[in-house]
Amino acid sequence: MVTPPHVGLIYDVFSDYQWADNDPPDADAEFEPPETVDVLAEALRRCGTEPVRIGPARTLHEQLCAGRSLDAALTIAEGQGSRNREAHAPILLELAGIPQWGSDALTLSLTLDKATTKDLVVRAGLETPAWTVFSGAASISEDALPAPFPLFVKPRYEGTSKGIIPASKVDTLDALRDEVDRQTTLYQQDVIVEAFIEGGGEFTVAVVGNDPPRALPVLQRAVEPATGIGVHALERRGAPNREWDYTIPGTLSESLETRLCRDALRIYQKMECRDVARLDFRVDADGTPYFLEINPLPTFAPDGTFAIIAELMNRAYPDLLAEVLAIGLSRLGIHPLSDVVPCTDGVSLAEL
Repeated sequence: MVTPPHVGLIYDVFSDYQWADNDPPDADAEFEPPETVDVLAEALRRCGTEPVRIGPARTLHEQLCAGRSLDAALTIAEGQGSRNREAHAPILLELAGIPQWGSDALTLSLTLDKATTKDLVVRAGLETPAWTVFSGAASISEDALPAPFPLFVKPRYEGTSKGIIPASKVDTLDALRDEVDRQTTLYQQDVIVEAFIEGGGEFTVAVVGNDPPRALPVLQRAVEPATGIGVHALERRGAPNREWDYTIPGTLSESLETRLCRDALRIYQKMECRDVARLDFRVDADGTPYFLEINPLPTFAPDGTFAIIAELMNRAYPDLLAEVLAIGLSRLGIHPLSDVVPCTDGVSLAEL
């Protein structure tokens, strides 16, 4: 009997977060519910592997030191404590010589830094809202602003919309100083202040695969009508629990979807992502897409982006997820069972 490959599953669930007294209320928002780990484990089994649930990076370190052996590993661990936190598990795996599904430590650290990512996107010839970085409110003046109001403020090294509240969209210099002060004090890091793009809606593009990567169907996101901020950002874990009104501005035309997919694929390749990522865009009133962020550690929660895409494609989520995981497993030399093939849905750059 052939022993299935053992694939370590590295993850943070909400109960793994180690709270400090001065942490913001959404400090654990990037962590996952147990259901995400369950669906990933099931997808790995469908691929013919044996999932080994490890837990967070610190547990991985302990088990590796104790002699834990793995054929490969898949990490969705966000970590905590530094701008390199998403790289903690990948670095441990690299040191141990364990092949890793997904992007490597360098890509994960680069993409968590919104300012560095925007620099690289501009060098690739793509649009992103004009921005600047502030380390505190004292340095803010009219001359230092990246664009006319309205502007948008967000932490430089956070994901899952951490720090964003309705007041993060600002229309005056005083409001900007207040919001920069709030975020830098609460999150103890620089903030990005960027032009707020309005008029054409907000969209998300999931990209999977390598050689070539492929963009899956584009999702259009609801926004809160009073501020224009994406509802998903206001509804994150740790945010005030309320029902938000929403609207869905703009139209996802065939030409816009083509442009969004093309830009997403070019950014995915520029950042040297592997296997999967999710990219967010805003579109202005003239129909021009502006890149916001890329996340090579997207959620695989049963109610997240990939589950919604599976529903749009009339696919069972566990089936699509197994095919997405099969992409990286094949790259690592772990070939899935014959009834699970690497995902070939979506479009490549050559097809656009």
